[in-house]
Amino acid sequence: MLASVRSAAVLGIDATEITVEVDLARGLPNWFMVGLAASAVREARERVSAALTNTGFEIPPKRTTVNLAPADTIKTGTAFDLPIALALLAASGQLPARSLRDLTVVGELGLDGTLRPVRGVLSIARAVKRAHPGTTLVVPPANAHEAQLVSDLAVAAPVTLAELVRQLGAGSPQLLAEAPSAAASLDVTAEDLSDVVGQSSARRALEIAAAGEHALMLIGPPGAGKTMLARRLGGILPPLSEAEALEVIAVHSVAGLLTPDRLVSTRRPFRAPHHTTSVAGLIGGGSVPRPGEVSLAHHGVLFIDEMLEAPRHVLDALRQPMEDRRVTIARAAQAVTWPAHFTFVGASNPCPCGRAGDGDQCRCSQAEIDRYRARLSGPLADRIDLHVHVGRVRVDELGAANAQAERSDAVRARVVAARDRQRVRYASLPGVVTNGSAPARWIERHGGITTDARKLLLDAAERLRLSARAYHRVLRVARTIADLDGAESLDANALAEALRYRPVENPALGSGPDAADA
Repeated sequence: MLASVRSAAVLGIDATEITVEVDLARGLPNWFMVGLAASAVREARERVSAALTNTGFEIPPKRTTVNLAPADTIKTGTAFDLPIALALLAASGQLPARSLRDLTVVGELGLDGTLRPVRGVLSIARAVKRAHPGTTLVVPPANAHEAQLVSDLAVAAPVTLAELVRQLGAGSPQLLAEAPSAAASLDVTAEDLSDVVGQSSARRALEIAAAGEHALMLIGPPGAGKTMLARRLGGILPPLSEAEALEVIAVHSVAGLLTPDRLVSTRRPFRAPHHTTSVAGLIGGGSVPRPGEVSLAHHGVLFIDEMLEAPRHVLDALRQPMEDRRVTIARAAQAVTWPAHFTFVGASNPCPCGRAGDGDQCRCSQAEIDRYRARLSGPLADRIDLHVHVGRVRVDELGAANAQAERSDAVRARVVAARDRQRVRYASLPGVVTNGSAPARWIERHGGITTDARKLLLDAAERLRLSARAYHRVLRVARTIADLDGAESLDANALAEALRYRPVENPALGSGPDAADA
């Protein structure tokens, strides 16, 4: 006898429909699983057999064939345990086959028949809602809130296999009540920008980076506050919209990092991988591709401290994600695309000892400094819009009252206002929300550049030998600065400030506004 039930497999952050078919035929008792199943899927035989036996069901002594269709799609993970068990029960007559018609089922089975959580349930729920509206999605209880983030989707979450079979035998599974929306009130971060003493240039660059999603590089001696500044970038970013929150949850769900507080949080991700991380850890990869740090930072911040201590080939792997806002991992059997729309922040010392530009304390030779800075390749440096020198704060300033320091919520209000201006301006351009991703050619033609600003840009491009990419990135930064200042036109002042953030080749000073002023 043949029975089937609908399930799903996750590829990247998208889900594809899988039909689980079980056929019981005459022959020696044995199991055969076909359909390009990975080892974790093939091991379902032992889990399903033990779960059925321990919950009082019979396993027919027949030749059992399990097919996962379509057969040319790789199946990974443990989400097929529950649909295989249900299809086997229906094929053997222990469960009415008609009860499986309007279901999509995912879940791992414990040996005692309990349902255990699986990865990628949000992606599956979105696919079910899109392809089969009106059907019921059956998931383990631990995945229930994740599935309910998709509105108007019927979700059932039985605790055990026996409970689900009883409900199906009575007619239909018991549905869960409505769950809260994915978006909630803005989390108030404990790391406020008012904690930072001084560093006006770096604070300004942080605000520009937040408003236009521009990549930022902080260079300065140890203890100057680079990490402290970077960790406060999330506090001045706008809260996640509901659509953005669902994308973030989907990535973290597939990666197995989803936590209950992430389901209702509008706080943007902040990822800070160690500088010794590998290319696969940073970009993603593995025999079964998993998202890397650039994807886990989607719609948030990716911060790499001690950036120039990382191997050059690892840093250069950031070049494509920073440009394309996505990562494609190609393997012999499949290619997976992950989203990677993040704001990048790097921090580094100016030299191996960290004291270059800090009085007479540096003892590094010029060759050592050049070798150290060469770890940041020219193409990657060209993609970083804002290069800022973070100088040492005097000790006597640390104990002084910091009442004049601006709080994160005040800066966030300006960032939100700037992004709103960008949203209105680029409303006619598909997929463009912020200035950081707006076509530079469009800004050049329609961005309201004044005559003085255009002349300054042309002179600077020739004098500083700006590449075409650097030329357009200066335009984007200048447009963001004008939006922060509430200006309709892009004037020479905004452009001059944007030019000050281009890297300056001066080993004694580092890069950024302070170096440019000198």
